[in-house]
Amino acid sequence: MASLIGGLLLSSHVLASDVFYQQFFSPTLRHHYPYSVYLPDGYDADASTPYPVVYLLHGSFGNERDWVSRGNLPQVADRLIAAGHLPPTVFVMPGSRSWWVDGYNEPARSAFFDDLLPHIESAYNVGSERQLRGVAGLSAGGYGALNFSLERPDMFAAAAALSPASYVPEPPANSSARRHPAFLNEQGEFDRERWKALNYTAHLEDYRLNVTPRPTGTREMHPVPLYISAGRSDVYDAEFHARLLRQTMEKIQPGDVRLDLYPGGHTWRVWRASLPAALNFMFQHIEPPATSSSE
Repeated sequence: MASLIGGLLLSSHVLASDVFYQQFFSPTLRHHYPYSVYLPDGYDADASTPYPVVYLLHGSFGNERDWVSRGNLPQVADRLIAAGHLPPTVFVMPGSRSWWVDGYNEPARSAFFDDLLPHIESAYNVGSERQLRGVAGLSAGGYGALNFSLERPDMFAAAAALSPASYVPEPPANSSARRHPAFLNEQGEFDRERWKALNYTAHLEDYRLNVTPRPTGTREMHPVPLYISAGRSDVYDAEFHARLLRQTMEKIQPGDVRLDLYPGGHTWRVWRASLPAALNFMFQHIEPPATSSSE
């Protein structure tokens, strides 16, 4: 089976959209880094124009298969691409033991930037430019996607955070963050200061300075348009935190933030429902291949 998958990935043309489960050795993690990859119908490894790529992050204690087995990513992507709402796109769904941070248990943030992105960009025909790259995630993955986009606005054209677990000032008592090894110190206790240092609020001032136009009309970087969603009956009060996040980001990048609220809780029902809207929003800003070199 492994040889069959390898052969498919090395061939120049895949006849139908498909999902492959892969891994590679990560020097940062010092173990193999797992990921799932969706290749669109007609994927051509030798095409002269690279494909857009979206990185989809899973939630707390999740894995690289969640977006496929529970999130309906292949079906949603197939439908949106067939309808012309999205160009043919590669989706990468990495696995992590952390909350996408350099936490107590593993340096997940460093592994994402230093190992995963270079691997994907060498193994697949995807763009390495900002305008062809997006990042999204649910719950803890929304926390990670938001952090990545704020920390590195030079790398992402758009971001989406579905029910982001980006709680301020700290997670609610029932949040899994309080028992996740990413935030547990040597005594096994939740580290409030570590949470504060790694949460999105720690990136806001540098981000604001980078994306705010100067008096001359210039700026260091373009803002990263952000889609946010939450369930109205979320047991972690995600609607409140999503509204706070929208309000905060709207002050920095007015017109470049969207918040959608859905019936339901902190569940796959809400995330499946909001995924099409999130991708449609993101691809208003991620350039399709045919125009990627026109900037």
